[in-house]
Amino acid sequence: MKLIVDSIKDETPEIRSFRLVDPAGRELPAYTAGAHIDIVGPTGITRQYSLCGSPDDRHGYHVAVKREPASRGGSLALHREVRIDSELEVGTPRNLFGIEPSAPEHLLFGAGIGITPLLSMAYALHAGGARFMLHYFIRARQHAAFAALLESAPFAAHVRFHTGVAPDALGAVLRACLDQAEHAHAAHVYTCGPAPFMAQVVACAARDRSEELIHLEHFQADGPTASAGTGFELELARSGRILAVAADVSIVDVLAQAGITIDTSCREGICGTCIVPVLAGHPEHRDHCLTKKEKAANDQICACVSRALSARLVLDL
Repeated sequence: MKLIVDSIKDETPEIRSFRLVDPAGRELPAYTAGAHIDIVGPTGITRQYSLCGSPDDRHGYHVAVKREPASRGGSLALHREVRIDSELEVGTPRNLFGIEPSAPEHLLFGAGIGITPLLSMAYALHAGGARFMLHYFIRARQHAAFAALLESAPFAAHVRFHTGVAPDALGAVLRACLDQAEHAHAAHVYTCGPAPFMAQVVACAARDRSEELIHLEHFQADGPTASAGTGFELELARSGRILAVAADVSIVDVLAQAGITIDTSCREGICGTCIVPVLAGHPEHRDHCLTKKEKAANDQICACVSRALSARLVLDL
């Protein structure tokens, strides 16, 4: 889609929010809380950004972008070059971080720019009358995006700010937050933020609940690359072709060399664009978009980063 920037706001010194609308005022494709979109920035770099507005707003996509000091041209270009009425190419919303509707209670843990998908969840949970609490961990108030919004009705009663929590105290604070929930062991936990923060949330939540009750959203990959491993074979079920995957080449690139184009976006195993079905073989999952349950089923693979533990994978291609 070609959308235009309708409004821009500095949420913090590092985080700027943008509202994107259709040039003709038409409704945008619907999405559910926790979804993200691809945005092609002014430099041509595609990045994924969580939608942080209300899913009931069918005329605007609201995203927030943190200006990263080591930006390779994505966030920095959006901050420096995008203005009101700028046109951006935007992908259709996808959701790999949705709300579990059957949960008796929802506990949301965010830090830094990780507040963005959780804010969208807060909108949806409040609109649905669900029981929830959003715990927002910040260095100081001036670094808290959407602070004024979260401190006001209807969110104020559902939000707790945790300011300046030291790393060695984080575990105790998280455990207290979890224990205070009315449905402590049955509440679903959702987290987004820096990888060390999410790791602590997951570890604390896993003490007394199964992994199916814990949900997280990654912004960047932190595992091995697609080219770190041994070679294996791909069998394409529809044609019977056998393709060799060398240790330093990804599945996506091997397929492209064979004339089979798989859509990709992040190339880091985060967005889920390149997932393809697996009919036989044992994938080595290196992505951050499939759930643990989906990975255990071994019936699909994120082709940009994942590899094979078996000598051959049979793909439904």
